[in-house]
Amino acid sequence: MEHNKKMLNINFKPFPELITARLCLRQMTIDDAKDFFAIRSNQTIMARLDKKVAGSIEEVILLLKKIECAIESNSGINWALCLKENNKQIGIVGFHNIYIENHRAEIGYTLLPEFHRKGLMKEAVNALIHYGFNQLKFHSIEAKVNPVNQASINLLKGFGFVKEAHFKQNFYFNGDFLDTAIYSLLADSYAKAK
Repeated sequence: MEHNKKMLNINFKPFPELITARLCLRQMTIDDAKDFFAIRSNQTIMARLDKKVAGSIEEVILLLKKIECAIESNSGINWALCLKENNKQIGIVGFHNIYIENHRAEIGYTLLPEFHRKGLMKEAVNALIHYGFNQLKFHSIEAKVNPVNQASINLLKGFGFVKEAHFKQNFYFNGDFLDTAIYSLLADSYAKAK
């Protein structure tokens, strides 16, 4: 895959909606606050993300504003993951850290538990990886995961991500020091596997 070696030119205007066989990945709005709260207040999801459970709609509204600021500054982008038939948010996927100087981004994703094991996240992440390498021209995509989150690791490995690093107890959360594993996928490896 040919990559321009100069600085990436990231611009999320207009917002890039991504469509797959069953999903619509669209911009999140204030109208999604209730659905987004259902995701961010779910104990199972937040335990896998090692993040604090949202305690109020106001908290997720602040997070929505932060996401919007990242999109405005082209430093990150997140999509509402929705089923095509009703456009209701059931998850979130995105590049929450874009390292323009390194042509690299960090991918993140989550899905309400009742939609697990249906191949929906695989479909969404596939669209994201394709967009990242083909439209945004990233050289590599990374994911930071808790090493005990085997479902996330299996998803990443299915796309050809390889483990780059394992940091011991580098992350303090909820009274514990946790490990972090970093997986990555290079554009050239992705192109060869296609």
